[in-house]
Amino acid sequence: MARRRRAARRLKLILYGRAWCHLCHDMQAQLEALREAHGFDLEVVDVDADEALEERLGDLIPVLEHEGRELARYRLDTAAFTAWLSGQIGRAHV
Repeated sequence: MARRRRAARRLKLILYGRAWCHLCHDMQAQLEALREAHGFDLEVVDVDADEALEERLGDLIPVLEHEGRELARYRLDTAAFTAWLSGQIGRAHV
């Protein structure tokens, strides 16, 4: 019997930041550069547009999350992030 392969699902990452935050812009640029090669979706959320997020995150931005798990804060460690991505993508194709 042939083993059915599950349809690959794209990872959805959320980047919380602010329009005036240079670190947020830097992290977004890094993520955009990696997005196509690694096949993930990126949602950028302005914490100033949501009072609850503003209270939760304050000035501790940017924050990158996947399914509620914090992956990066302030700066993106590209090597660690791509290693994490490789593990996630490998799991999604099992």
